[in-house]
Amino acid sequence: MDTDMPGTVLKRERTRDAVLELIESRSPGDAIPSERALCALLGVSRPTVRAAVDELVAAGLLVREHGRGMFVAPAKITQELVSGDRALSVPQAAGAWSSRLLEFTTLQAGARVGRKLRMSPAAEIVYVARLRLVDGAPMAIEHLHIRAELVPGLSAQELESGDLYEHLRATHGVHVHEAVQAIEPTVVTRAEAGLLDVPELSPALLFERLTSDTTGRPVEYVHSLYRGDRYRIVSRLALGPAAEVAPDLEGHHPGISPGDFAHGDAIASSTRGDIQTGG
Repeated sequence: MDTDMPGTVLKRERTRDAVLELIESRSPGDAIPSERALCALLGVSRPTVRAAVDELVAAGLLVREHGRGMFVAPAKITQELVSGDRALSVPQAAGAWSSRLLEFTTLQAGARVGRKLRMSPAAEIVYVARLRLVDGAPMAIEHLHIRAELVPGLSAQELESGDLYEHLRATHGVHVHEAVQAIEPTVVTRAEAGLLDVPELSPALLFERLTSDTTGRPVEYVHSLYRGDRYRIVSRLALGPAAEVAPDLEGHHPGISPGDFAHGDAIASSTRGDIQTGG
């Protein structure tokens, strides 16, 4: 693992991805290397490895057994939510949303992200980490992985001030068509807690989304961490025919940048993000 990667956010991110790669290559109950061995394997410090392992233990992906080591946790139960016609809308979340850029760089995809985007681990991606705020309060941390070949010359300023999917459409003829998104509970690490202004190990919601174009090619892989004390998910199921209603183009989709899908491309999802007033 490259120890000279820019920025602490990216180093934590790549360490977590490397341990996830080990977990995903094994079966439930299989052992993974010790923290000391992981330090040597990944070329990072013990605190960095321990933070990644602690996060994955708290997320239910790893199990520590005293005196024995670390093991892949039992597989999770998956519940898929669908409507009768398999096309669910994504209502907007409330509040005035803004962003603070944490990192913006180009690097190799690596094994895990490369597999998700169906590209070589050595191929380049644009990596973006940003803090999302609503009405000035920190709400989420987003990690975006975009095929670099699709956004040549993209600057941080363009990303923050414009619509990525409109940029892909207008500049490169890439039409985003579908997003598959998964959501599960987790807790925040010490570093994430500092950014989100919550105590360490506070509950959170993890969004993972893979976006594809009209040819089925993966375009973007995103995972986002939303505060559990301020965010909730409500499923809206279509139980019968209804009159068409013009979409509200203002606001924020959970896990999706404001403005994305505002120009006619459809998104399939089964979730709604609501900002709670309490907490």
